[in-house]
Amino acid sequence: MTRLSALASISLLVAAAPLYAAETAALDLPAGRLSDAVATLAAQTGASVSAADGMIWSMRVAPLRGRMSAEEALRRLLRGSRGRLVSLGGNSFRIVPAAPVLARRAAPQVQPQPIESEDEGQAIIVTASKRDTRLRDFAGSVSLLDGTDLSFGGEQGMESILARVASLSSTHLGAGRNKLFIRGIADSSFTGPTQATVGQYLGDMRLTYNAPDPDLRLYDIQSVEILEGPQGTLYGAGSLGGVIRIVRNAPALGETGGALSAGLSATQHGDPSGDIGGMINLPVLGDRVAVRAVGYGITEGGYIDDVWRRKQDVNRTRIAGGRATLRVDAGDGWTVDLGGVYQDNHGRDSQYADAAIGGLNRASRLPGGFDADYALGEVVVTKRWDDISFLSSTGLIRQHLDERYDATMAAIGERQFRQRNTTHMFATENRLWRPTRDGYGWVLGGSYTRNRTDLERSLGPVGMPVAVTGVSNRIRELTLYGEASVEPVRGLTLTGGARYTRSKLGGGADDPLPAFSAAIEAARAAIIASRTEKRLLPSASVSAALVPGLLVFARYQQGFRPGGLAIESGFVRRFRNDKVSTLETGLRYGARGRDPVDLSLSLSYTSWDNIQADFIDGGGLPSTDNIGDGRIYSLSGAVGWRPLRGLTLDLAATYNDSRVTDPSSALLLALAAAPVNSFTGARTGGQSRIPNVARFTTRLGLDYRVPLSEALEFRINGWARYIGKSRLGIGPILGDLQGDYLDTAVTARIGRPDLGVSLSVTNLTDAIGNRFALGTPFATTGGGQITPLRPRTIRIGVDTSF
Repeated sequence: MTRLSALASISLLVAAAPLYAAETAALDLPAGRLSDAVATLAAQTGASVSAADGMIWSMRVAPLRGRMSAEEALRRLLRGSRGRLVSLGGNSFRIVPAAPVLARRAAPQVQPQPIESEDEGQAIIVTASKRDTRLRDFAGSVSLLDGTDLSFGGEQGMESILARVASLSSTHLGAGRNKLFIRGIADSSFTGPTQATVGQYLGDMRLTYNAPDPDLRLYDIQSVEILEGPQGTLYGAGSLGGVIRIVRNAPALGETGGALSAGLSATQHGDPSGDIGGMINLPVLGDRVAVRAVGYGITEGGYIDDVWRRKQDVNRTRIAGGRATLRVDAGDGWTVDLGGVYQDNHGRDSQYADAAIGGLNRASRLPGGFDADYALGEVVVTKRWDDISFLSSTGLIRQHLDERYDATMAAIGERQFRQRNTTHMFATENRLWRPTRDGYGWVLGGSYTRNRTDLERSLGPVGMPVAVTGVSNRIRELTLYGEASVEPVRGLTLTGGARYTRSKLGGGADDPLPAFSAAIEAARAAIIASRTEKRLLPSASVSAALVPGLLVFARYQQGFRPGGLAIESGFVRRFRNDKVSTLETGLRYGARGRDPVDLSLSLSYTSWDNIQADFIDGGGLPSTDNIGDGRIYSLSGAVGWRPLRGLTLDLAATYNDSRVTDPSSALLLALAAAPVNSFTGARTGGQSRIPNVARFTTRLGLDYRVPLSEALEFRINGWARYIGKSRLGIGPILGDLQGDYLDTAVTARIGRPDLGVSLSVTNLTDAIGNRFALGTPFATTGGGQITPLRPRTIRIGVDTSF
């Protein structure tokens, strides 16, 4: 089967590869800005040239005359500069930084390397592997996204990543309060005491522990890497589903430059929107110290009407934030980065509708809404010797989420439920690594994390809330890890690793119900007592390069999450840790953006013990418990094809089959208590599928670029993504169906590399859909809540760089 797959891939490559000749021409290119020289080159040769960063176009180049090919001319123009040429096949090229982001002085870097042609002795590097593993050697499923593509047509944060990766999914409560899932490993719908199943990183700094996705805006981003999980050996607890690593553009030493983008949007059935964001890079002390700062503001117009309160477009959202990094070249190969990030999200009201009413309407007595803010401060120190690198990252994080739900009940009257989740985290990690060269490579590291989350709740009339039982969870986690690879014969790589984690957990109740007896009080004290959990996570993989460009791999990996304290019916109780073990096999051929054909295929089996998940307790409030053991079969594939110069097509699909095979008593009680859904007529919760897992997801994309003149280029990018059916959770209310919708978008841009105008349209069919079947857990009807897609929206934008 492996040989047949290899032969099939080779056949596709041969059939699809266009036959281009390196034709020469008499060239006369002017001195001055690189953008002017390239525009003249394009007119004289028909070459298509793009750049990874708009600031590259401002480089000064010498005049060039003579008879040569477009590739040779570009290499001569870039010789000795801060740019490097990447051949995309045929007569198409891309210019990338010779050092990360226009660094004139070659400071040591640990950022992801750009795509480079293999004949230059370089390769695509997966830096999320923590040891700069070449993509052609990486044994696992990985998605690499270009930062400029993510912001094409307007910045949308995590939505931009979701639109491009079939195996990634999310809840849709609103910006700054969602949970992310990869490869069907999904737990719950609410932000509570459980640790996230997806590890999120900004560079080498962990973003969250058991808090929601902060949904940072992706302005001035170099790349995003997604490793499908588990990734327990290198990333520890909270990486059951995988890891998302966002890589910023680093400060450019000795350079001055900037960028600005802005847009206005009109939403059918809703209010208009607007966005603006910019970047500035400034030298502070010659070519030794520089600062790079990003700022942005976004207003997303509402589109939900509340017929009870007679209000239109109630769900307006405002997002504002920024970040800054000061880079110091300390000499002798040492680099120090001091950085900070802040973002504030404000949702005026909830974004759900009532399917029983129809359209984008609902009837609620009180507004919902949320406030979510995120702050991060970090210090990153790097050092690179000849073949060994060192990195130390330390950061402080504060994340606050204030959520409001309409809890009105006919027999009681108007009530509002309010939940405040505040997280403080300190995290530090130090590691040494050697990339795989001459047959071996390794990484050794250790980390320490201290996290505290306080969950406060209140319930009652607006302005007169009554505190209800809350809970705090504390954890101190110390880990040591290592991984090594050897190549006993050329093309065959064996990798093994392990991680040892010691976690100390504690916590307590806030505003608990009065103890009814000494025995109850003693039992409660035993529950909240501190305890220690120890875990050893092994991993192993094998990969083989059967033919040039084709890699076949198999791997075994584990992941876990520690236990914690949850609230149920006014009392605090403990839930246990959970663990996943995954066997995966797959193949990968070619590289997106470099080869005429690229292909990836993966099949995995996951065993999940003591699954942590959410349900609604007897008081109508969210709670967490272990729902039993389960298993997940996952099949995913992706293929990219460049049939014509400048045209790229891609198709990706994921299939998940998940089951709770050995339900716990908590799950059985929840299923038994599930009532008949008054909206659908079916019994809610009567299923054993793992919640929030769509059985089938697929994506089709298109990207086309064509030069219009010496200076202008036209680009159009479009995609369609189908999300299959899934269930919100377990038990009453949370057993409702969601998903089964098609999302679409298309964006066109015309302009120069440093100045352009774009037009984008999202949700082309103006579909309503149901992205998430929850608005408030206090709804009495059940089955009627949907979170619709944003209606058809048209955006006109402008972008510039200097």
